[in-house]
Amino acid sequence: MPKMKSHKGAAKRFKYTGKGKIRRHRAYANHLFLSKSTKRKRTLRKSTLVDKTNVKRLRRLLPN
Repeated sequence: MPKMKSHKGAAKRFKYTGKGKIRRHRAYANHLFLSKSTKRKRTLRKSTLVDKTNVKRLRRLLPN
């Protein structure tokens, strides 16, 4: 049986937390900052957890 490989595109975007949940960065944080409030920009800098509806699919992409 060959080794299971991680999906490299997903590996660059998602990381496992210490408890095994999957962390992601928020969208809409790259440009057009003038129209966004300071509070919104500050929140976009923080990472968040992946929604439970997508966890099963991501675990398949990131087996290690």
